[in-house]
Amino acid sequence: MKKLILVTLATALAWAQAPAADPVVMTVGSEKITKSVFESIIAGLNDQQRAALQQPEARRSLAEQIAELKLMAQEGRARGLDQQLAVQTKIVLQAEQVLANAVYQDMMKVAPSDADMQAYYKEHQNDWTEAKGRHILVRFQGSRVPVRDGGKDLTDEEALAKAKDLRTKILGGAKFADLAKAESDDTGSGENGGDLGSFGPGQMVEEFDKVAFSAPVGQVSEPIKTAFGYHLILIDARGAKKFEEVRDDIEQALKPQIGQKAIEGLKTKSAITYDEGYFGKAQ
Repeated sequence: MKKLILVTLATALAWAQAPAADPVVMTVGSEKITKSVFESIIAGLNDQQRAALQQPEARRSLAEQIAELKLMAQEGRARGLDQQLAVQTKIVLQAEQVLANAVYQDMMKVAPSDADMQAYYKEHQNDWTEAKGRHILVRFQGSRVPVRDGGKDLTDEEALAKAKDLRTKILGGAKFADLAKAESDDTGSGENGGDLGSFGPGQMVEEFDKVAFSAPVGQVSEPIKTAFGYHLILIDARGAKKFEEVRDDIEQALKPQIGQKAIEGLKTKSAITYDEGYFGKAQ
């Protein structure tokens, strides 16, 4: 215990003596990397990578990768490779790519106008459509879902006949939810009366999706065949999300367009010429 306390005190003393503003966190040869520089490297990573770096061992692994990169670059300069035209060109282009990406990200910080977002919302109305419904699945031989415990592996014809029989019972007054619990081979939704919750276009298989977004609300569909089996589909509600619900999604969708428009604006402000004898004429 005493030894642990001494180590802790020694560490605290070292921290106290280190520059508080921006301490050096690693050195590679004569090159020093400060905390702010290392954290700026982390800031340039994606969300998933940054989340992983919350663990000290992950930060250490990143530091080791950077150290290896620095060592190789230092060795390259020592060998004079940085003086070769091909290497110099790559270095310049890579630096300009980083700078160009930074400019593009800065351009996209401009928020789209409310009018543009409203226009996008109306133009992509189908993207915001949402259905809420339930289904009963009757599987057949070769289906992607397993046979229920104690159930029979029905042929295609037997499955279709059963699906039609269940539909007749529902139209005759049986409750959809009750039959889903008792008969649906989709046991996950079956336990909840066949409830699938809310879903948007393209989230279901094509055959199911087509019916879900075209069939009359409140009516039980004819049996619909998919790779899973025969479905009886009941859509409880269908409609588009309100503008305010998808405002953030629209803003993110429009920002790349804002960035591209800004780039086109730069092109109109600067003269760009090409040697047609070398590059050929524009198509």
